[in-house]
Amino acid sequence: MKGFFKYIFVFLSIFVIFSLPIVAENRRNIPLDMFLIVDASQSMENSKNEAIAWLNQRVVGEILMDGDRITIWSAGDRPEIIYSDTISGDVSKNELRAVLQGLETRGQMADFSGALRDLQGRIANVHPNRIAYSMLITASAESLEPVLSGDTRSLLRWSRSERYERWQVLILAPEIGPMVQQAANEFIRALE
Repeated sequence: MKGFFKYIFVFLSIFVIFSLPIVAENRRNIPLDMFLIVDASQSMENSKNEAIAWLNQRVVGEILMDGDRITIWSAGDRPEIIYSDTISGDVSKNELRAVLQGLETRGQMADFSGALRDLQGRIANVHPNRIAYSMLITASAESLEPVLSGDTRSLLRWSRSERYERWQVLILAPEIGPMVQQAANEFIRALE
């Protein structure tokens, strides 16, 4: 009987521990350098409002915090930086939302290659105590073809895609490629 009460006590203890609410800090404490490339070609015309609303809610509203830096390229017939600044409160977030809302479509195809080359150079200069985060928003798979066949194709190798009805987000990790290559080389040297 003594063993029975011991098991009941253990069961009740585990039940109480797992039924307590879990409280965790939901705030990032490492600053972020965000690089955002937005399709500004004609293929984005039908998807622009939906994509911009998503960016304003998810990126500006939920991800970016004071002290984060953001650089945005408009990728139309040629890439163009349309915003680059450090977030400092609601005023800069509202300014950023206005820039995104005012994005104009231009050109038949999005020049992602030019923007990605620039992004690659900027990511290389991100300080190690900051997080580099890169996104590409597109409504056209055709615009990605030059990227996949050009010198920037390795930048899309380490990416994740979120598809929406008429557009998609590619979360890029261009800085991971060299790290994976270095780890592979070290592994091979260790085997020798």
